[in-house]
Amino acid sequence: MSVRRPMGGETEFGLTSAGLTQSAHTYLSAILVSAYADAEEERAAAEGRPGFLPSGGWDYSTERPLRDARGFTVPRRQAHPSQLTDAPAVVDALSVAAAGTPRSLRSQRALAARGRDELVTNTVLTNGARFYVDHAHPEYSSPEVMTPREAAVWDLAGDVVAMRAAAAAEAAGAPRIDLFKNNTDSKSSSYGTHENYLVDRAVPFESLAEGIMAFFVTRQVLCGAGRVGVGVPGGPVEARPGFQISQRADFMEELVGLETTLRRPIVNARDEPHSDESRFRRLHVIVGDANLLPSSITVRFAATSLVLRLIEDGICPDVRLEDPVDAIRSLSHDIPLEAPSTAAALAGAFRSPLRLDTGGTTTALAVQRTYLDAARRAYSGADAETDEALTLWGRLLDGLETDPLSLAADVDWIAKFRLVDGLRRRDGLAWDDVKLQAVDLQYALLDARRGLGQRLRAAGSAASLVSVTDEEVLEAVHRAPASTRAAARGHAVSSFADSLVSASWDTLTFSFASASAPTRIVLPDPSIGGAALAPALGAADAESFAESLARAVAAHTTALSADHHERSAP
Repeated sequence: MSVRRPMGGETEFGLTSAGLTQSAHTYLSAILVSAYADAEEERAAAEGRPGFLPSGGWDYSTERPLRDARGFTVPRRQAHPSQLTDAPAVVDALSVAAAGTPRSLRSQRALAARGRDELVTNTVLTNGARFYVDHAHPEYSSPEVMTPREAAVWDLAGDVVAMRAAAAAEAAGAPRIDLFKNNTDSKSSSYGTHENYLVDRAVPFESLAEGIMAFFVTRQVLCGAGRVGVGVPGGPVEARPGFQISQRADFMEELVGLETTLRRPIVNARDEPHSDESRFRRLHVIVGDANLLPSSITVRFAATSLVLRLIEDGICPDVRLEDPVDAIRSLSHDIPLEAPSTAAALAGAFRSPLRLDTGGTTTALAVQRTYLDAARRAYSGADAETDEALTLWGRLLDGLETDPLSLAADVDWIAKFRLVDGLRRRDGLAWDDVKLQAVDLQYALLDARRGLGQRLRAAGSAASLVSVTDEEVLEAVHRAPASTRAAARGHAVSSFADSLVSASWDTLTFSFASASAPTRIVLPDPSIGGAALAPALGAADAESFAESLARAVAAHTTALSADHHERSAP
């Protein structure tokens, strides 16, 4: 078995604009999405393509945000408003006035762009991604990909989309909007960088949660983003000066749960597969940090996919922590900040014992090596992508064991700690100094000129264990991955937007003059791609595309069903 599986990421970007409070953030987010839509409409016109936006936008009909994998559905009247992601956000003049958005911002030309009464809050992109308003943040949901390296490429493409949206908004008359790839405002708010993995439905959810819990707790040493400050004001961990490994750890409060914005769980239980629910489930991961460095992004997806494979194959190590919620926080705080040097502080980090439910102890590195060793035994040699994933995971763990500072081009929290601790020691600053908080924020700034993380990524690309070129990322901004159904979605948007009524992760709906009703195509398996879609992608017109795509889906489904029966036969 392989590391390959349908996977993808979601990034909620932090944002600020001079003189504007958080009450304006939903409106600012809508300005960004709307401005990007306008820019893409103009690009389509310049290239002679039929528009950009589907007339009906996003298809919410298959969204099930209140269904829990533990076997129940939360009644809508009991749900927190932030859980109701199956309805579109509406941002018009009335709603922004009611939200207290400053009149000076409401009058910006962006609201009246292209004569709309409402700002665009949802777009489907030519690369198969979704760019939309999620509460008070612009969110980029990447297209489905099949490998961890692809996940990194299309994740980084989302950063470019967000920055181009900000540039388009400013060109349209909006104030300058600064965007940050982080997970907290360092006060009391946290916003997510989520991951999605297609998993075999035959595996009980309880087995998934138990098998992956200790891995999620300790994964932060590989791909934490780092944070100046410890705790959450008014939260479960008392706020105090310092530095920690993960931006999300202090916001985790439960082991398993449905919520994503309150009482956040280490393992999210949302049962919303966006695929054939008789065969698949989508593991929605909310425990991770937002990464800028390609190695951190890649290992986040690679190691997680391999652990899920171990669980699916029934060979996952049985590692159970006594108190995972306490462990994820204490591990994040485990850096000896009083050490005599930055290198010494890193050398002493994440070494404290974690209590097992058996009464013994372990360490974060030992837990990670237990999972890695099991994956090596089971999957070494499966294919090139799997061997690359195992090698990356192993090299990062080796570096963390012997010389963490050597990973400053690969691991975000180490890169950030080197910056802020170096400044602190040089200038004799306390950990609560605003200069350190400013560096923390500037690390996450997406602006290529002012963002410290962006500059470090560019400067350290030659030394990084994972090489992702700017050319690859820029190409991925507009091109969908060929290996999944995202190729069909992206092609429909780029070539046939004038016939496309709506789109979602697993549906495309068209309107044709020759048909009395809309033509809706369901794509139940995200892994359909490559040669299977080639005839459809070569179709001359929208109707031929839809017909060819429907045939491809039917043939793919039949072949998978036959393969399943063959493997299930005694």
